[in-house]
Formats: sequence, C-alpha cells, structure tokens
Amino acid sequence: MSGDKDKQGKQHAWWRPVALLGGIAAILVLASVLGIGERLADLRDWIQGLGPWGPVVFLFLYAAAVVAAVPGSALTVTAGALFGSVLGVILVINAATLGASLAFLVSRYFARDAVARWLSQNEKFRKLDRMTEEHGTIIVAITRLVPLFPFNLLNYGFGLTRVPFWTYVVWSWICMLPGTMIFVVGADALTQGLTQGEIPWGLVAILAVAGLILTVLVRQARRTLKEKETRAKAE
Repeated sequence: MSGDKDKQGKQHAWWRPVALLGGIAAILVLASVLGIGERLADLRDWIQGLGPWGPVVFLFLYAAAVVAAVPGSALTVTAGALFGSVLGVILVINAATLGASLAFLVSRYFARDAVARWLSQNEKFRKLDRMTEEHGTIIVAITRLVPLFPFNLLNYGFGLTRVPFWTYVVWSWICMLPGTMIFVVGADALTQGLTQGEIPWGLVAILAVAGLILTVLVRQARRTLKEKETRAKAE
C-alpha cells in the first residue's frame, strides 16, 4: 500500500515543477516586454498612462521582479518619484512583502531541492540556516534590518528554514518599512526639489526621522545578534 501511495504521490507531484517553470517563464516574458531596468523611463510613462490602474500594475510588477530576483532599488526610487511618499511607501512595502512571500513559498513547497542545491554552496546561506535554527524567528527581523545577507537570498533561503510562514511575512513587513521609507521619501523629496526648485523641508524632516529610527534599530539588532552568537559559543 505504501509503495502505491508513493507512486501516486510522484505522479501527482509532476505539476509543481511545471507550474514553477511556467511562472518563471511568465515573469521573464513580462520583464522582457516591459524592459525592466533597461527602459525605466518608458516604464514610468507607461504606468502613468494607465491612470487609476497604474498603482495596481506597479504593485504586481514589483512583486514579480522580487520573485525573479531582479534588484528592486530602481523600482523603489521610481515609486517615490511617480506616486509620492505616502502611496509610494504603501505600494513598495506591500509589493516587496508579497514578492518575498511568494519566493518563500516557492522555496518551501515547489522547488525545495533545487533551491537547497543552489544555496548549499553559499557560505552566507549556511550561516543563515545555522543562525535561524539556533536563535529562532528573531533572525528574520534582524536580517531584514541589518544587510548581512542579500535580499533575494533571504527570500528563498528562509523557505528552507523552520520559520513559520506568517511569522516571516509579518516581521519582514515591519522591518523592511524603515528602509523603504528612506528610499521612497528620499526619491520624492529629490523629485519635488528638482521640479519645484525648492527644498521640501517636510519630506526632509520625515527622511531624517526615518533615518534615525533605522540607525537605532540596526544598532540594537547588531547588539542582539552579537549577544546571541556570544551566548551560543559559550554553551
């Protein structure tokens, strides 16, 4: 009976890699059609031309870029210049969290073996795996605040750990918010300064506060991480 169940499970599991490859292919085609990274100016014009649907399209486009491991810094800056500080932050933080969550699920349920082989040779991932096992889900918060690991590596790497999905989602959203605000508000302030010919002091103040909060959080995260590693070595 168990042998028949194993065979049946293998027969029904064929759709997972097919779905994964289809999703990746769709993302790559979309990226190629829209010219992400190569035609950012055209992308801005195209999104503006969509009217009320522009923010929605941008959100899903950003999430797809995260899943495809495309660096999102250019899109983050574009959000500030295109949508302003408030809507830009809302779009970027939710799009980045959506993309990170999808990458997490792909790694955990669809391509675990392939991702594990891909990351097993990476020394940073082995360190991440050890830290997560030893220190628990607080590592999700710390690594989102402190740039110890590449963002795209984290998205897929955490899917191989024991971190619960919703813990990963919530802490990723919270701890990515300060950095997101700095990029988006900074881009908005620069855009307004160039177009209006004067310094937007309100945005500059918000940027300074966000930078101060992020600095404090990063220092606390580094201190916590160092304490945990020292304690682990002593045990």
